Amino acid sequence: MRKPIKILAYLTIFTLIILQSCVNDDDYVLPDISIPDPNISANTTFAAVISRYEQAIEEGIQIAIFNEIQDVYIEGYVISSDQAGNFFEELIIQNHPDDSNPNADPRRGLRIEINVRSLSDTYEFGRKVYVKLNGLAVGESNGVITLGKPAGNNIGQIQEFEYLDFIIRDPEVIEVVPKIVTIDNLTEDDENTLIQLQNVQINRSQLGLTFAGEPSDDFDGFRTLESCTNSSSIILQTSTFADFKSLQLPQKSGNITGILSRDFFDAINVLVINSIADVEMNNERCDPDELDCGLASSVGTTNLFYDDFETQITNQPISGNGWTNYIETGTAAWEAYMSGGSNSSQGISARIDSYQSGDASTIGWLITPAIDLTAHTEIVLHFETSNSFSDNSNLEVLYSSDWNGSEEDITNSTWGVISAAYIVQDDDYFGSWFESGLVDLSCGSGVLYIAFRYVGSGQDNFDGTYELDNVSINVN
Repeated sequence: MRKPIKILAYLTIFTLIILQSCVNDDDYVLPDISIPDPNISANTTFAAVISRYEQAIEEGIQIAIFNEIQDVYIEGYVISSDQAGNFFEELIIQNHPDDSNPNADPRRGLRIEINVRSLSDTYEFGRKVYVKLNGLAVGESNGVITLGKPAGNNIGQIQEFEYLDFIIRDPEVIEVVPKIVTIDNLTEDDENTLIQLQNVQINRSQLGLTFAGEPSDDFDGFRTLESCTNSSSIILQTSTFADFKSLQLPQKSGNITGILSRDFFDAINVLVINSIADVEMNNERCDPDELDCGLASSVGTTNLFYDDFETQITNQPISGNGWTNYIETGTAAWEAYMSGGSNSSQGISARIDSYQSGDASTIGWLITPAIDLTAHTEIVLHFETSNSFSDNSNLEVLYSSDWNGSEEDITNSTWGVISAAYIVQDDDYFGSWFESGLVDLSCGSGVLYIAFRYVGSGQDNFDGTYELDNVSINVN
């Protein structure tokens, strides 16, 4: 019974030898997976595409549809990656791999809506692509210029069955160099482009948080990046689907590279990174000095300074009573304000904003007269604040013991933060007023000035408003 099996084994071996002898080595070459040259030439520019949208808006149309008879293409480089989960069903491209800014087509970027996941498998970072515009539309989605399929007055997604016909890969993959820019110099032209912010850090109040892993993070986590060289800041936005969402935020200062965008409601500028590798923060922090004596148990029996602003003239800059009302940048000063309704003031209040001011930057100071701490053992500061959707603007309570009282020397003096004071937050109800608490200043020394400093976001159409009232300093 074993003989037929043995013969069958010999026949099998013989057959394999014959087959192998008939096959050339060349037949075992790996399949060609290289990307062929598409032989496409771009015949329009990013600037022209964006201009089509701007022209449509002037004509009262929300989107511009490309229905040209001949094929129209733009070429660009992929700067987004969904590999880490921080981008979803979208591709961001910019027209130049660096910041050379040729005059013919200034550095710009576009967002493309695509109903496909894992786009980075096909369009990796730095991949050169051609976008066929015929059949697409350009408009604004979530505050940034976007390409996609026309869907009424909106931009819809390019579908999976067709996206390879619209976004064509080129064999070239190139290093994309981010534009190095400061927060206060960002403009709309930088949206959808790769930028690098240097010498920045996470605001000290958020150091204990993760990127987007807190229970309060809904869809996205929003964290404040602040400049170490001036008072500017921007929001770092991270998806709750990002694979690094639960990592602790960087504790030091340094550089961060990402794509400038807008939040979902088009209210503020945001920076979105591709992965944790875009964060290089290994330098020492640049936090200001703090005066933190905690909160006092009582308000104090003797008043050194008080202002409820009732003697001020509405819509005029705050003046008198020892105040220094100083505009560092922009045109907005602290002004007297009175309003009723859901956003009512408390009689007359002090108010500052730069909404629709046209200013690229807004910094305004309101500084008390000098407070001599040497003559008292218990000193208590108290005030109230309210806002009207502060967005990405910011209000701080600062102190200085080396300012000489001259406006020319305000920015040259040392200003620290009075950290125990509560200031209204953006998520606080805009119609309410919030008390600072009884802020103890007793651990300070010498002569102090107290400053309320407002810093706008740099986007004047979205800069928020802060209101201040009932400022008092009492002692025992």
